[in-house]
Amino acid sequence: MIAIEAIAVVFGLVCVWLCIRQNIWCWPTGLVQVVLYLFIFYEVKLYSDMLLHGIYVLMQLYGWYWWLHGGRQAGTPVSRLPIRRLSASARIGWPLLVISASLVWGWLMASQTDAALPYADAFTTVASLVAQWLLARKLLETWLFWILVDLAAIGIYWFKALYLTSGLYACFLILALLGLLAWRRDYRVRSRQLLPESAPA
Repeated sequence: MIAIEAIAVVFGLVCVWLCIRQNIWCWPTGLVQVVLYLFIFYEVKLYSDMLLHGIYVLMQLYGWYWWLHGGRQAGTPVSRLPIRRLSASARIGWPLLVISASLVWGWLMASQTDAALPYADAFTTVASLVAQWLLARKLLETWLFWILVDLAAIGIYWFKALYLTSGLYACFLILALLGLLAWRRDYRVRSRQLLPESAPA
């Protein structure tokens, strides 16, 4: 399984780097990664992560479509979907959703399965789904959620002896910080040219 994990790590790093660059090829690259991790997480009994990556398959396809077509406004295609910000209410609502859903999902995993680290696994699952949705919609706050996910995942995967994957998430953490800076810079440049856009998401 170490070979599969190594391949998944490479595809994961390339995927995030392409996301930072706002390159559409991040989506097919990410699709390969999530399929590989479906198998890996099944083998180590991280069922929430396995379910998460099953959902990721659909979200990769959605993100691919949205980045290609979501920037069309009033029938006029633009070269690139613009980065937006969450509305003030959404900045409160999404974190509350993550906390509450993580507690419920963690309880279900703890009581109904032999899942390892059910609550920590549930948090990374729920927060990752939110982060992936925000990424597909190209919202700046996606990187804040990814930073939290990466911090938690580093410890979880190290504990489960998935050392390459733990190292991958350490790299993801650095890339998420770079992504936040790059996207914020792009957003500010665009905001000087147009009125800022906030999205309810």
